[in-house]
Amino acid sequence: MNRETAHPKVSIVLPALNEGENVANALAMLAPLRAAGAEIILADGGSSDRTTEVARPLCDRLVVAPRGRAPQMNAGAAVASGDILLFLHLDTALPDDSLERIRAGMRATGRVWGRFDVRIRGAHPLLPMVAALMNLRSRATGIATGDQAIFMTRDAFRRVGGFPEIALMEDIALSRRLKRETLPLCLAAKVSTSGRRWDRNGFWRTVVLMWRLRLRYFFGADPADLARAYGYAREP
Repeated sequence: MNRETAHPKVSIVLPALNEGENVANALAMLAPLRAAGAEIILADGGSSDRTTEVARPLCDRLVVAPRGRAPQMNAGAAVASGDILLFLHLDTALPDDSLERIRAGMRATGRVWGRFDVRIRGAHPLLPMVAALMNLRSRATGIATGDQAIFMTRDAFRRVGGFPEIALMEDIALSRRLKRETLPLCLAAKVSTSGRRWDRNGFWRTVVLMWRLRLRYFFGADPADLARAYGYAREP
């Protein structure tokens, strides 16, 4: 087995929009992985603040794309040089040994994509329960969400055509495509993601909204309508 097969390069793609206050800290947290050989790519959606100025020296590639998580992540993937692509939200932190867990898990199982379990940071005492249910649902359905740091081989990403460029639920749509390749590798190691939406908008209101949006999507609702109901349209 050659080194490229045993130790494939990972490219980490982060979509961002007007994150000038947060991007430096998010990229600094990835510095150890960058030093270990990971490629860090920021895909900006046309920020009007200092996001790109702050991010440029802290990442390997910076691309500007049409606003929206899906087109931004596709643009980042298009310039990536890694054999494995990892799509990471700016407010989500990876475990320290994340790259080795991905490599080892994919090598052992032959699966071409996967995700991490998630932990939600926030004030409400029921957020751990929400995270546990998210993780269980994902294992049962084989569907991953962006908060779980979805990863895949670059070849698999190309075969399924990348992220569908829709305004919301692009992570669910991509998971459905990837399930035709293999079942996901579900890593028990936890990424830590922000619970600011629950804290800001109210716990039960947010839970009900998210379940309602998922149900509407399942029954064929237009993702653009869902994005407006969620509180944004084509905005990370």
